Amino acid sequence: MAAYWLVKSEPFKYSWDQFVKDGQTFWDGVRNYQARNNLRGMKKGDLVFFYHSNEGLEIVGIAKVVKEAYQDPTTDDTNWVVVDLKPVKKLPKPVTLAQMKADIRLEKLGLIKQGRLSVSSVTVEEWGVIEEMAGF
Repeated sequence: MAAYWLVKSEPFKYSWDQFVKDGQTFWDGVRNYQARNNLRGMKKGDLVFFYHSNEGLEIVGIAKVVKEAYQDPTTDDTNWVVVDLKPVKKLPKPVTLAQMKADIRLEKLGLIKQGRLSVSSVTVEEWGVIEEMAGF
């Protein structure tokens, strides 16, 4: 069974539009052990919300894991890994952090509970709530 995740990116560094233009990317630069462990937990076919942090503060799209964890090519430190992600679709309506914080069903969402974490897991229930909020 597929699992669900959320990754954060500052739009000025790497935006959803750039991701779509690229068609695929490896998710690098993760230097937090918990976020790294989440990357290691990702399996091919898992779905991932793409969240714009700092600017926008909203989930804007859905990506898919197309290659599981491997050594981060941007560092020689073997502690760090990347996964390959491919864009699947843009959300009909972006879902803002304020909207998510206002919904009691999302009170345990990793994005809310651990706001600094760049890669977090999302439960099946949370995924459904966010999709509903996005207009799916």
